[in-house]
Amino acid sequence: MNFNWDVFWQYLLQPSGVYLTGLWLTCLISVLAMSLGCVLGLAAALLRLSNNPLLNLPVRFYVWLMRGTPLLVQIVFLYTALAAGGIFRFEDLELFGLVVPGNIQAAIIALGLNEGAYMAEIIRAGIGAVDKGQYEAGRSLGMTFGKLMRRIVLPQAFRVIVPPLGNEFNVMLKNTTLVSVIGVQELLLSTQMVTSATFRVFELYLVVAIYFLLLTTLWGFFQRWLEARFGQSDRPAPPTAGSRLFGRGTLKMLRGR
Repeated sequence: MNFNWDVFWQYLLQPSGVYLTGLWLTCLISVLAMSLGCVLGLAAALLRLSNNPLLNLPVRFYVWLMRGTPLLVQIVFLYTALAAGGIFRFEDLELFGLVVPGNIQAAIIALGLNEGAYMAEIIRAGIGAVDKGQYEAGRSLGMTFGKLMRRIVLPQAFRVIVPPLGNEFNVMLKNTTLVSVIGVQELLLSTQMVTSATFRVFELYLVVAIYFLLLTTLWGFFQRWLEARFGQSDRPAPPTAGSRLFGRGTLKMLRGR
């Protein structure tokens, strides 16, 4: 087999500037797009709880649209089709002294919009997993909807949300490869640029596969730590008069601890 071990070890252990740029950009886009998706997902999940169709139906349409169309189509449509139709064009943006190219902006927004639809369903399921008695207990104390969600429901729902949230970020890391079609120099496009100069395709694509395995493995360790950290409050405690009504974790939240 025509395999050059020198090239393989060189780019695996001593990556060039192009590789480091692609690796950094992959991580940055993943974090920013996931953050945007979580914010959109939380807002969409809360609006889904409303009985007002003016709030509920647009969110249902958004979730249906984002989950029903391919992510690659969404990326190309947002960056290319809107500009070709004269509707909107992403221009370079100067932010904190740094120039953010339009294709990177489009990549973050497209990935974030897509992720928001999935996070909306995950957060909605987490909120639905909280016992209905918690709502009644909070309302009996005169809590507003916002305070009830912030102090009682969402902290408890977070324990249910963490595992699928971790899986979604794992998927997000790999989905960043799709933004290469609009010229974002993430890890995959960086590899394609190097292969076009060295013609060592097999070695370099094996390197990029190992890089993604490394990223997802490191995130897997962090995800397990998160699950263990937020699962500690599930340990049983001796019942008290207050814990029978609210639960031990809810009492701590009510006391501001």
